[in-house]
Amino acid sequence: MTDRVLVIVPTYNEAENVERILERLLTSVPTAHALVVDDGSPDGTGELAEKVAALDPRVHVLRRTAKAGLGPAYVAGFRWARERGYDVVVEMDADGSHAPEQLPDLLAALGSADLVLGSRYVPGGEVADWPVHRLWLSRIGNRYTRWALRLPLNDATGGYRAARGELIDALPFDDVASQGYCFQVDWAWRAVRAGARVREVPITFTERAFGRSKMSGSIVGEALVRVTVWGLQDRLADWLPGRVSRPVPARTRDRGR
Repeated sequence: MTDRVLVIVPTYNEAENVERILERLLTSVPTAHALVVDDGSPDGTGELAEKVAALDPRVHVLRRTAKAGLGPAYVAGFRWARERGYDVVVEMDADGSHAPEQLPDLLAALGSADLVLGSRYVPGGEVADWPVHRLWLSRIGNRYTRWALRLPLNDATGGYRAARGELIDALPFDDVASQGYCFQVDWAWRAVRAGARVREVPITFTERAFGRSKMSGSIVGEALVRVTVWGLQDRLADWLPGRVSRPVPARTRDRGR
């Protein structure tokens, strides 16, 4: 792939992980660039990322003053990427749960897609090191999301994904209200409804080795409420005249065909 690729890595208190994940990423895809979007981590994550950036021109840092949530961090990263002419944007967690060594698979799949999701729940995908209750919570959440939103995806909540810049430009991120991991469902659903070509490729998801998970009851609750409301609104819209989805530009739909 000759496209300019930017991997967006949102961070909050990831000092134990950020240098390691950047090293693995740039070893796996040497032509890619990385943007660390740090939300004012009190543990010095932003400073560590800037030290790496000072030594490697492929690493960039966007520092924000306060923790504003995963969704706004990614939206800020998307804007930063497109303003600087990157053709492909990638979402990747800083904690090592998304293996950078699998990124070439996601990028290769963009040859026939606008959005590629790293999926734990398609043949070949798996989750390692999770307790049974968390695995079942994730599986049930994805099945409910698939049913409620009539979404033809097996892993809409996953955060390892790659997208073409034209798709990012076409989607209305300014009105994305989701603050937590529900953001991933939100914009995958928008992409599908806009007619984007979405593919899922298998990945192995591994639990973080260092630091604390950002998952919480409030994040799960937000996702449940929002998905339920969106599903009800979507079904209600079937009964209303004049429903129109915003189309993806032809140059995005036709690429790779």
